[in-house]
Amino acid sequence: MLRNTSVKMQCNKSLNNLCKILFTLMAVLILNGCISSRSYYVLSNTSTPAVKYQNKHRVIAVEKVTVPEYLYKREIAVAKTSSQIILLPGAVWGEDLDAGLTHRLISFLQKKFNQPSVYAYPWGVSRQPSIKVKVDVTRFIAQGDKVYLDANWEVVQVRTQKRTARLFSTSVATGSDANSIVDAMDRAFGQLEEDLARGIKEH
Repeated sequence: MLRNTSVKMQCNKSLNNLCKILFTLMAVLILNGCISSRSYYVLSNTSTPAVKYQNKHRVIAVEKVTVPEYLYKREIAVAKTSSQIILLPGAVWGEDLDAGLTHRLISFLQKKFNQPSVYAYPWGVSRQPSIKVKVDVTRFIAQGDKVYLDANWEVVQVRTQKRTARLFSTSVATGSDANSIVDAMDRAFGQLEEDLARGIKEH
């Protein structure tokens, strides 16, 4: 009787160990599946402008682009209604969008005006800017079959304090998947960049 009880205890112990091993393996496989199923996206890549403006040898200072709070989340947000957002599963930003869009804007203006003297502002150098640029994005999200971008920008001539400020709004058609949404966001921000560049050129 004791021998049978001992055998049963050993079997139960072995079974428990096997269950623990199987549970650990399942957890690892699930975790790896979750990690590998994620796709990362960026908006900081800049294309070469088709049309460039004459270089006026100005130093352009670009303040950090401000964005809505939902763009600080790692998951890509889409608007379900005018007052509700949801996060796309497995679609993750690979950068902080405020920093990424600022770097992109700087690179675009360097190419657009064919000059390297475009910097993030403020900076730790003695040279003073000729023009300061500020961009405030107030809406940048997909809803339904469109991506909407609303923003306001300001250009200030430092020496004279002459200011030009404008509102900007656009919508770009999109699908419901993350690739389509990010592509539409990329094109929408490209329109904002062109609008801002025209404002700098006219300033």
